[in-house]
Parts: sequence; C-alpha cells; structure tokens
Amino acid sequence: MRMVRKVVLVGHCGADTSYLRIAVSGAATDISVLSVDDESELKKEITGGASLLLINRQLDYGFSTYEGIELISKLRADHPNLKTMLISNYPEAQAAAIAAGALPGFGKRQIGTPQVKEMIRAALGEPVSGAK
Repeated sequence: MRMVRKVVLVGHCGADTSYLRIAVSGAATDISVLSVDDESELKKEITGGASLLLINRQLDYGFSTYEGIELISKLRADHPNLKTMLISNYPEAQAAAIAAGALPGFGKRQIGTPQVKEMIRAALGEPVSGAK
C-alpha cells in the first residue's frame, strides 16, 4: 500500500487555493492537499511529513516574511531535503527561488496545464511522460 503524500499550499488566497487543489489532486494518486496560512501551521505540516510545498510569491500576515523566496531560503537552511516550488508568473522570481533551493516552479496562469501536472509528478517522484 502506497503512503499518501502531502502537498501543502502555502500562503495562497481562497480562489488560488481552490484552483491549485484541483490541479494538484489531478497530478497523481495518493495525494493529500492541505492549505496553510501561517508559520505555525506550516511547521506542523513539515514535521508531519510534507512531501512538497507550493509557496506563493507574496505571503500574508501569518508569516515572518512577506516574500515566498525568503521563506524558501529559511526552509532550505532548516530542512535541506524538503521539496519546495514557488508559484509566480515572474521569471525573475522563479530564478531567485531556484537559487534559494526550490525546484522549478510555475505561474498561476499555468495551473491546470499538462506541464504543471508533470512538474508536480516529478517533484513527488512519480514517472513523467515528458509533456511540454
């Protein structure tokens, strides 16, 4: 029996959370999609075995920073094997997130595309078909 992998949506508004939840759920089987809006919830999910964090570029009040890239840097220092992706349409933000230790992420306009599905599958260790 395969273990359920937890994908955590970090710092997203309600509409984006709904859309991301649908896209992530359709990427692979045995996935639990959770949403967190503050650092204490995030720590619980990381400790509880989160498989992948999808972090918003701009965070709200519940975090010690408003920048998703800064959060990625902090998480990388404390949890070097934790997989993270930045959700942003800006190429320069994606490049900064990768430099901070994230996997290549994607923008909100790409959610629901075959490419994003493959990116999530790859991040979770699933076989990918090479869709572009």
